[in-house]
Amino acid sequence: MADTATAPSSFLGAAQKLQPDTIKLRRAIHEEPELGLDTPKTLEKVKAALAGLPLTLKEARSCTGMIAILDGARAGRTVLLRGDMDALPMPEDAPVNFKSKIQGAMHACGHDAHTSMLVSAAKILCARRDQIAGRVLFMFQPGEEGHFGAKFMLEEGLLADPAPDAAFALHITPNAPAGIVTAKAGPMMASADQFQLVVRGQGGHASMPHLAIDPMPVACEIVTAIQAFITRRIDAFDPAIFTVTTMNAGTTYNVIGESVRMSGTMRAISEATRKKLHEGVAHVAEHIARAHNCTAEFNIDAGFPVTINDGRAVSLVERAVRAELGDAAFVRANAPVMGAEDFSYVLQKTPGAMSFLGVCPEGQDFRNACPCHSNKMELNEAAMAAGVATHCATAETFLRDGLPS
Repeated sequence: MADTATAPSSFLGAAQKLQPDTIKLRRAIHEEPELGLDTPKTLEKVKAALAGLPLTLKEARSCTGMIAILDGARAGRTVLLRGDMDALPMPEDAPVNFKSKIQGAMHACGHDAHTSMLVSAAKILCARRDQIAGRVLFMFQPGEEGHFGAKFMLEEGLLADPAPDAAFALHITPNAPAGIVTAKAGPMMASADQFQLVVRGQGGHASMPHLAIDPMPVACEIVTAIQAFITRRIDAFDPAIFTVTTMNAGTTYNVIGESVRMSGTMRAISEATRKKLHEGVAHVAEHIARAHNCTAEFNIDAGFPVTINDGRAVSLVERAVRAELGDAAFVRANAPVMGAEDFSYVLQKTPGAMSFLGVCPEGQDFRNACPCHSNKMELNEAAMAAGVATHCATAETFLRDGLPS
């Protein structure tokens, strides 16, 4: 854990007192992971944990999202804190005694911790309601893993009345020291789009390729040419990623198949480069295919946009964390993360910031710890107290001071 110094508000102390509850809820959610937009059992666990608190609950219709509203004793600003609830469709092989009981589902991205930390933050802030001028919105969101849960909740108007003046989210990472909070202004996470590319030629006998139009070498040439496009045509200081993750062709050893099907992901950290990537890949694929008398069909399933942190909001998080957890507890990130987040949709509407919380397991080197989305991902539960305190200190600082000018 980072060296910490408790500020007069002592959110960290309150979070540490709640640690047994935070861990218990996290493990209960971990054992029963749910996928996509439908997380009813997780939501019920959240509602049970919040029962009896002075909160107004607003549930979504299009998904199992919920906004829990805390109205302070006096009027003031409105701040949103977000935690996502869904898991990943994958097996779990982490060495823990509370493994997933659901076959093919695992909380490998820390959303179980995000949810339990937000619940504990709600408990602490509710206990201090009389000291709050303003309103806190606790956003419990399903469907972050590619299912657009935040977008659904926005489109339903759950964040419109009341509308937040600032929004903050915290994401765990095993690849940072436990208890460290990190963020940067500007692009924090990449856009993420899926693509499908079909190269069509003409099938034939594998012993007579001259009588066919073999799409396989053409597809391979397209893949390598796109990598050249990335390095030669995309600004190295505004990078993009194009990764082919599947390639399917042929049926047997002596037949040239008619088509090659590929799919994968494209990432960028600006909308300008995202657009250039979409257009450039299509151009390269089409013209290389044409040069070999093949055709190329390129389709994009647009995913999450770039997650862009407001510089003022990052400065506020930094100030809140340093005051609450100590100067060493906040580190400015020097580069974006090429993963993607649908909190980006919230930040398109409201100034705010996505930060990361280090949860490297005890005894491991954070540089080599199994990352998010690994079937062996673990997290240091002791660091969750720092996450709870970060939520509370961020909310308090914003409600008191607003965003710095």
